[in-house]
Amino acid sequence: MIERMAEADGIRSWAYYSPCEAWRYGLRRVWGEGPELLYVMLNPSTATELANDPTIERCQRRAVQLGFAGMRIANLFAWRATRPQDLRKATDPVGPENAALLDDWCDGAKMTLAAWGVHGALMDQGPGVARGLTGDVRHLGLTREGHPRHPLYVPYARQPAPWPVDARYAPAGG
Repeated sequence: MIERMAEADGIRSWAYYSPCEAWRYGLRRVWGEGPELLYVMLNPSTATELANDPTIERCQRRAVQLGFAGMRIANLFAWRATRPQDLRKATDPVGPENAALLDDWCDGAKMTLAAWGVHGALMDQGPGVARGLTGDVRHLGLTREGHPRHPLYVPYARQPAPWPVDARYAPAGG
């Protein structure tokens, strides 16, 4: 795994890539001292250690609003793509080192915000990862299918709600 670091405007940033850079396993931003919010989303898009994309910008604003000193971004799929449909074309959209990074970051998180949206159904990755998340796991609302909503489409006024393991992808009424 390749680690790249940058610093600008008082924010330190790291990105963790595969040697070929087709997969980005994690992204980290730190702007203060204290706990970092872990987001688990669908897949990386265009954000790097040097620049935010619209989703990462919104995640950072929400993390600041919630009082965190930084954030980490992990994903169900590490394959870099701007369209979720492109994940279906990849031979290995998850990536060989994705599960290890996700487990490591989840173990140390003060709060994990599940936020992958409806495309988490691909390869049953969303339900599989959801069952393995530990600690204080939350979401910003659930879709009809039970997927945690993607933060790009959720107002800042919506506060993270607890997502206990027995409620993750539970059948309606059960």
